Amino acid sequence: MGRLWMGFSTYTVIGIANTVIHWQLFFVLRAAFDLSQAFSNFLAFCVAATFSFFVNATFTFGMAASLGRYLLFIFCLGSLSLAVGWLADRWRLPGLVTVVVFSLVSLVCGFLLSKYWVFRRSAP
Repeated sequence: MGRLWMGFSTYTVIGIANTVIHWQLFFVLRAAFDLSQAFSNFLAFCVAATFSFFVNATFTFGMAASLGRYLLFIFCLGSLSLAVGWLADRWRLPGLVTVVVFSLVSLVCGFLLSKYWVFRRSAP
């Protein structure tokens, strides 16, 4: 079990910076531009994820970042961000609920996605 979570602490620290970027941008997009939660969550995710993808590639997973890996990461978790935002819009939830739920779900899902799919090492 320890091997599964190896790198999770580094991923979490980078995730904190990612979360700050995401939340700030989400609330700016909602307040200043009156965008939906779905679109605000997606755009904020894309900006924050671009930062964390390249930092995690280097420091958490020790691999070179590539366009293909980046697009896979953005597509998978971007879809999740749209879904969470869409549900929040549909259920008229406060924006704080949207970013808290997405941050918690994406922390675990993002780590597992990154470790086992996006930054998977080829068999020797």
